Amino acid sequence: MYRNIFAFLFIILLSFQVIAQRLRISNDQRFILYSDGKPFFWLGDTAWELFHRLTREEADLYLENRAQKGFNVIQAVVLAELDGLQTPNAYGQTPFEGIDPTKINEAYFEHVDYIVNKANELGMFVGMLPTWGDKFSRMWGVGPVVFNANNAFEYGKFIGKRYKDKKIIWIMGGDRNPTGEGHMQIIRSMAKGIKEEVGRTQLFTYHPQGGSNSAMWFHNDDWLDLNMFQSGHGEINNQNYRITTHIYNLPTTKPVVDGEPCYEDHPVNWRAENGWFDDFDSRRAGWWSMMAGACGHTYGNHNIWQMWQPGRDPISVSRTPWQESIDYPGAFQAGYMKSFFENLDWQKLVPNSEIVKSGPNTNGMEILASTASDGSFLVAYSPYGANFSLDLSDMAEGNLGAQWFNPRLNNYILLGKIEKGENVVFDPPSDAKRGNDWVLLISVE
Repeated sequence: MYRNIFAFLFIILLSFQVIAQRLRISNDQRFILYSDGKPFFWLGDTAWELFHRLTREEADLYLENRAQKGFNVIQAVVLAELDGLQTPNAYGQTPFEGIDPTKINEAYFEHVDYIVNKANELGMFVGMLPTWGDKFSRMWGVGPVVFNANNAFEYGKFIGKRYKDKKIIWIMGGDRNPTGEGHMQIIRSMAKGIKEEVGRTQLFTYHPQGGSNSAMWFHNDDWLDLNMFQSGHGEINNQNYRITTHIYNLPTTKPVVDGEPCYEDHPVNWRAENGWFDDFDSRRAGWWSMMAGACGHTYGNHNIWQMWQPGRDPISVSRTPWQESIDYPGAFQAGYMKSFFENLDWQKLVPNSEIVKSGPNTNGMEILASTASDGSFLVAYSPYGANFSLDLSDMAEGNLGAQWFNPRLNNYILLGKIEKGENVVFDPPSDAKRGNDWVLLISVE
């Protein structure tokens, strides 16, 4: 009898844990919450080839590393970009019998199951792309195109049913913009198939090409819960906050996240002679987007998305084995940013760069600010550590305390009490230069 009672209680506990890990959109449609109301700060990593190229032991290494750094969304593709239909995974398996998406190869999906379960056990959601975009629109890449509206729906039902009880965020698309009604039908049919199996228990978004965003086509679609954009890898000083701001201000409100910013260790505009994006470029993209109202951010490393290692053809001058790249500084710093915000009631923040009264506003040095809706705190970001001034007159009543946060090293420097005013000047530590970025936190004490 007691054994039966304990077994029943254990089942109830497991059920509660599953329910507690569900995600939903906040009432103001700005952020993501756990089902119990706790804010969920999206910190993603682009591991596009995770299912396709890694063994289980390698996947364990990668996922444990990401969990330790604070990542909670692993973005990976089931039908991968790098000839994912015809080049086998690490165990010699391809997803289908031939290239027919209605003929499932169970052995391939058992490997996907293992990785999803491992990520979930480590407390992370899988941002699952059912397919890369070249499987419905081969504008470039390997393809082949295998989807139409009918088999996309059936594949959606299959994959939705398989992972409906897992910690999944569905990411449709895969680096492709729909170029006609046919593509739109395929995307919507696949989403509909998944939705029929999972209902409202899992969130959906869409991953477009660089410079584009999901709101361009799907903002008013019922299946799209949050908007994603790709600021991409084409230019230095990419002002990704502008896209965040544009989507944030759309009439119909939905959360927004930069799902693919400039990758750390990626050649600028895909050419090594242009130099390489470093941890500063990666870090600035995250802070800029958060100041503009994002619900979190995705980090990326050029070597990791493709899981490059010696013996594999590098894509776009990849040069460092993924096993080393997982400990590049930008990955640590992405976790520092998440910790910074999680120590605040960050869901209260509203973009408010109008309070910046002086400071550089060009050439990648732009200073952005965000204030709590109740005036209880504010955050300002200076990418180059340049001096700036703020209008603090609308802060809530009480004494103001200020501190600098170092986003490179994850430490604080206390400034102490400051006076309110319409033009209060701040001088970040050290000289203004590229990479000497600082975050100012002012709170009502």
